[in-house]
Amino acid sequence: MAEQQQQQRARGAREAGEEAAPSHGAAKAVGAATAGGSMLLLSGLILAGTVVGLTLATPLLVIFSPVLLPAAAAAVLIAVGFVSAGGLALTALSVLSWIYRYAAGKHPPGAEQLEQARLRLAGKAHDVKERLEHRVEHAEHHS
Repeated sequence: MAEQQQQQRARGAREAGEEAAPSHGAAKAVGAATAGGSMLLLSGLILAGTVVGLTLATPLLVIFSPVLLPAAAAAVLIAVGFVSAGGLALTALSVLSWIYRYAAGKHPPGAEQLEQARLRLAGKAHDVKERLEHRVEHAEHHS
């Protein structure tokens, strides 16, 4: 008996849901139109305020432009200098940290490649030294 009542309630809920679906879609459409319209109105007000602000500020910008443009350029150059100095300082600290870890024997990332390059360079230097000694001996015997 209880199962039959639950099945009837579920059927009733499904039927009500099917009937409510079109009204739910209409409510969504009305809500979307209201939100879209209000956002369009706000964007129009912001655009109008921007135009009015620029209209009022233009004479002041023209009058003070001989002072504002060099000041803005100086501010940009100062900001670029501080950002560059900070970036270079961070790079230097990370390089010094890597060198410290390498010297302490902690094997930082890339230490193996550095060791391989050092060994290859030492081998090439030894080869060049041998060739040079051979050429000097050859030149002394032919002189």
